[in-house]
Amino acid sequence: MLATEPLRALFDYFGARVGSQPSHVGDGHPVVVYPGLGAGAFNTSHLRSFLKDSGFTVHDWEGGVNTGPEGIFDDWLGSLDDRVRDLHRSHERKVSLIGWSLGGVYAREIAKRCPGSVRQVITLGTPFASLGGGNHAGTVFKLLNKDKAHLPPDLQARLRERPPVPTTSVYSKSDGIVSWRGCIEKKTERSESVEVSASHLGMVTHPQVLRVIVDRLSQPEGKWRPLKVPR
Repeated sequence: MLATEPLRALFDYFGARVGSQPSHVGDGHPVVVYPGLGAGAFNTSHLRSFLKDSGFTVHDWEGGVNTGPEGIFDDWLGSLDDRVRDLHRSHERKVSLIGWSLGGVYAREIAKRCPGSVRQVITLGTPFASLGGGNHAGTVFKLLNKDKAHLPPDLQARLRERPPVPTTSVYSKSDGIVSWRGCIEKKTERSESVEVSASHLGMVTHPQVLRVIVDRLSQPEGKWRPLKVPR
């Protein structure tokens, strides 16, 4: 599946071009999109355009290409926290965070650090529960620990902790880069895991994923409910 990821992502992209069309259901609240490792604004442009046309105020993370954290992880997160707080103040509305792969780790950690500014978190193919290894993404996620052989147990445990805001983890059993088992969030009244059929690289363009994201974002603030998946 790893070898087929680029081709499947291409199919996901073309499926998005002829598949779901945005419907204006959003309430205009701010949304920030965090790209995966090696990706940037270009790679998430279709997702951001789709969400904008669906009625949300969408922002790129403005960090350029995601090459991993710079310096000490928590210190580096500080600038991302500040931007979310600034958006909260300027819009006078809480901010929804969407993170793809490694970007999902950022989104979850930011929500833990400034929950008063975050409306909800949606992660796409983010194996927060298995960052210690066991998947093709293990090497790149070691960037969180400055290229050491393994993430320390305390950091792994921290990253597995659920953010104190409504959280949706989108995963695919046909993901060729990360283990879908590492993307499963414990089900609670404010957290869920949603299965899709996308490739890892195609998570930000797959029509099914786009529909799930819009559904989650369109819920009234303070009235989050788990997704009702059709049989």
